[in-house]
Amino acid sequence: MNLHEYQAKQLLAKYGLPTLKGVVCETLREVEMFFSKNNLGIWVLKCQVHAGGRGKAGGIKVVKSKKEALSFAEYWFGNRLITHQTDIKGQPVGKIFIEDYVDVKKELYFSLVIDQGISRVLCITSTLGGSDIEQISKSAPHSLYKVSLDPFIKSQDYQRRLLGFKLGLNDKQIKEFNKIFVGMESLFFDNDLTLAEINPLAITHDDNFICLDFKVDIDNNALFRHSKLLEMYDVTQENKREVYAKRLGLSYVSLKGNIGCMVNGAGLAMSTIDMIKLYGGEAANFLDIGGNINKERITEAFRIVVSDPKVKAILINIFGGIVCCDLVASGIVAALIDNKITIPVAIRLEGNNAKFGYDRLTSSNIINVHTFTDLTIAIQQAVIMAR
Repeated sequence: MNLHEYQAKQLLAKYGLPTLKGVVCETLREVEMFFSKNNLGIWVLKCQVHAGGRGKAGGIKVVKSKKEALSFAEYWFGNRLITHQTDIKGQPVGKIFIEDYVDVKKELYFSLVIDQGISRVLCITSTLGGSDIEQISKSAPHSLYKVSLDPFIKSQDYQRRLLGFKLGLNDKQIKEFNKIFVGMESLFFDNDLTLAEINPLAITHDDNFICLDFKVDIDNNALFRHSKLLEMYDVTQENKREVYAKRLGLSYVSLKGNIGCMVNGAGLAMSTIDMIKLYGGEAANFLDIGGNINKERITEAFRIVVSDPKVKAILINIFGGIVCCDLVASGIVAALIDNKITIPVAIRLEGNNAKFGYDRLTSSNIINVHTFTDLTIAIQQAVIMAR
């Protein structure tokens, strides 16, 4: 789960890490009221969306007057911000964060991230703050400095000092950097984060540090331990189908292709998508119905898959271990009849009650349903149907 910048900075403040003062506004009237009371000085207005690259896309603006601020807010409220990290529709802007302006001397990059390759938390720093880490890793990999953290004793003093020296910090700055590192480490582990990124971590002209932007990613599997963080969840920033599926206890992921994919089990989903790719297709989505399922939920799951306008064909690949294949078949038939769906459907069933499942599909006499006992053939046919 992602947080907005202003929410993430509340975490920074909680851990005593340096941030600027700011307020979040949800209406033009709130922006107007703020600048009626704070009309002097320079302020930074930031659109709050779950995506990076806001500055380059025009979603961040430094303003020197109430008129400039209102013009910016009027344009963005209700509009969608498109960045290199969003899809072509962009993310809706419902909140604007107004923050103090600070003149900085230098910008650094600092992040903690789970590196699955080494099964440890990795700290990545760079002297080239303000840029995307992907861009830095390609254009200036020599500017990246990394240390891995021991899962039991966390970072060591020598590691923090080593990074400080490599970043070219002076003695005063190294002491401050050490405090930020330790605070970030506590924030990261206490809140079960998978990513905590300060970019840029700015150094002011009086050698103080300021976290100018902050991004966090929270492990969804640990959210049951963090009710306060869960209250910050902004459904407006999520795919509507994914949100609806989550409410039903289903796992749905939207992708970029044109083959809707319904499976049971995350591993089966991954291998099915790989095979679709192998035979020249692209999945539009995948929905994992899991094992605890009934006919009504299967019907709803099927409706979610076909509600994506990109879907030109549907592939259903079910391995009946816990779930019964005939139950899945009945749910699919009900969804096809109730919604008059004409999209071609390729179905492969294997395992528990598979024969009864095939019998139920065949007896439905729905012409756009095609059954296959061989997975490879089912996927090849789904790819052809989607063309």
